[in-house]
Order: sequence, then C-alpha cells, then structure tokens
Amino acid sequence: MNRTFRMVLISVLLLLLIVTASVRITEVTVTGNKWYTGDQVEELIFPTALSKNSAYCFLNGLMKKKQTIPFIEDYKITFVNPTKVEVIVYEKSIIGYVSYMSSYMYFDKDGIIVESSGKKLDGIPMVTGLKFGQIVLYKPVPVENGKIFSNILNLTQALSTHGIGVDLIRYDSSGNATLVIGAINVQLGNSTEMNGKISELSDILPKLAGRKGTLDLENYSPSSENPLYSFREK
Repeated sequence: MNRTFRMVLISVLLLLLIVTASVRITEVTVTGNKWYTGDQVEELIFPTALSKNSAYCFLNGLMKKKQTIPFIEDYKITFVNPTKVEVIVYEKSIIGYVSYMSSYMYFDKDGIIVESSGKKLDGIPMVTGLKFGQIVLYKPVPVENGKIFSNILNLTQALSTHGIGVDLIRYDSSGNATLVIGAINVQLGNSTEMNGKISELSDILPKLAGRKGTLDLENYSPSSENPLYSFREK
C-alpha cells in the first residue's frame, strides 16, 4: 500500500468519522409506556446532548449500556434511520404500594417490592392494613399470609377490567377488603365472588355520583336475582 493510497484512506475514514459524529437523533417515538409520558421517557434515556449522538447511542447499544429508570424494567432502542429511533419500554408489573419509612414501596403480583419512590403513580392503589416487618427492595413484603397478594391481584385485575379507579384498598385482620373511591367506602368482605362484586360495583357506582357514604357488597351472591347490597349515607 503506497503512501498516497494510505493518505486517501485515512482522509476518507476521518471524513466518515466527522460525519458520523455530527449526526444526531432528532426524532424519538416511544411505545409501551404507561407510568411516563413519551417526553419523559425521552428525557430519561437521553439526558445529555452526547446521548443523542447517533454513533454514541449505537455504540452504547452494542455495549448494552442503559440508563437506570424507576418503574422501568428494560427498554430497547431501534434505529429507523440515523436520526430517528423507536424506544420500546418494558415497565415493571405493579399492582399496589404500601407506605414505609416515608417512601412508597411498590410491589408486584407476588408481593415483591420492585420500586421505592417518593412519587405516587396514578392508577396504582395504596394498600393499608397489611402487617409486615422490615421491607427490603426486591424482596417479598414480609407478611404472615402470603395469599393476600393473590387476592390483591385478583381484585386489582377486576377493577382494571371494569375501569374502576380507587384511592385505597384497606384490609382488616381477617382479610376483608374495603375500597375507598373518593367519598365512598365499598365493603367487599373476603375474596369470595370478587369478580361478581366488582361487576356489581361497576353498575352501582354511576348511581352514587356526588354522594357520600358506605356501600356494602359483602353479601353479594351470583345466584340471587336481586343482589343484596345497602348504601349508608354519610
């Protein structure tokens, strides 16, 4: 390889390096996000000007270097073209949270604490009445009855299916659940026929708009043609 050819090759490589280094990501689309907006995800994944450099981002992807983001298990960056990327977000599975040491401790369907934060997530209910010891991140909430988390999962899934948002789920020492929805308390009792109780609640709630009091659905029975419930005005 003669000197002239080497110089030309080096010049071409330098030019390619300069061009590559100047290419920036200017368009980001985000999918899979629920707890964050698309703009928030973009700011968290690309916090600096350098992080939006296309070559830098591509190399980070090859080396599997990623930002640590609360409530997000993982994410994937796909290049549509040198200036446009798609970010696919895989959020952590969360069904509720408990208050502990001035923090909100979010847990998944197995009762494992997946996040500790001072931030309240919309759509995730606070759960009270659980008796537990010291809480450790990424470990199960140390409760006496581990089955309670299966009950919470069934309850929150039923609420989600019917589009019912709740402020709080309260359990007593016998495992009976009470929902707090604005100014209305809903007594559900134990986990028996929970899907039916929530379906009934879905039909009743619109009739209680603007009212305050306690709705008792503990005696709900799917075999009853006229479901038994009472509402005590506050």
